Amino acid sequence: MYDALLAETVRFHGAGGDEIEGYLARPLAPGPFGGVVVIHHMPGYDEATKQITRKFAARGFAALCPNLYYREAPGADPHDAAAAARANGGVPDDRLVGDAEGAIAVLRSLTNANGKVGVIGYCSGGRQSFLAACSLPLDAAVDCYGAFVVGRPPEGMPLQIEPIAHLTKDLSGPLLGLFGAEDTTPSPAETAELETELKRHGKTFEFHTYENAGHGFFDVDRKTYRPKAATEGWQKVFDFFGRHLAS
Repeated sequence: MYDALLAETVRFHGAGGDEIEGYLARPLAPGPFGGVVVIHHMPGYDEATKQITRKFAARGFAALCPNLYYREAPGADPHDAAAAARANGGVPDDRLVGDAEGAIAVLRSLTNANGKVGVIGYCSGGRQSFLAACSLPLDAAVDCYGAFVVGRPPEGMPLQIEPIAHLTKDLSGPLLGLFGAEDTTPSPAETAELETELKRHGKTFEFHTYENAGHGFFDVDRKTYRPKAATEGWQKVFDFFGRHLAS
C-alpha cells in the first residue's frame, strides 16, 4: 500500500467569503478518497488536532481542519486564540456553518476526491459537528462528547450558544456519537434525550458510552485521556467513516 501523505496549512474561503486558515492532510495516491472536516475542540486549533487530521489521512481520507478562531487571533498561539474566542462568546453558529461549508467545498474539489464528505468534532466541536450535519448536505457525522446540543451552558460560562437538539429533524446523514459515562457536558441524561429525538425523527445513528471515561477521553496529552475508551472509539470512527465515505 502506498501510504505517503501531504499535510500543510492552506487558506480557503469560509463564512461571508472571509479567507481563513486550515490544516489539510491528504493521501498522495490516486484514490478516490472520502473527505473529513475535522472540527477542533474548545482549546483550539492546536497540535493535538493537527495530529488527528493527519491520522485520518494515514487511514485513507482527505481531512481538513478549519481554524475557527482565525478571525479573532490570526497567527496567535492556540491557547491565546481560544481565550480570545471565548471572550467573544464563542464561534457564532452561522459562522461555523459557513466555515464548514467552505471546508467541504475544498475537500470535494481535490483531484482524488470521491465526492463524499463527513464531519467529526470534539468537545465544543462535537456540538458543531452536529450543527453542520443538520445545516449542510453531509454523508456522515461524528459527535465526540459534544456539549450543549441538549441544555444550555451554566451560569457564568462565557459561551453565547443555545441548544440545537430541535435541529435533529434536519440531520442530513447517519450520526455516530461517542460519550463518557462520567461526563457532565454532556451528561448521560442529555445523551439519552438526544437519542430520543433521533428516534422520534427516524434518523440513522449509533451511540456508544464508555465506562470510566469522562469529557475529553480522546485527548492523549491531558489527564482526561482514557486509552481503552479512545482505542475503541477510534475503531468505531474508522469503521463508521469506512462504511459511509468509501467509494
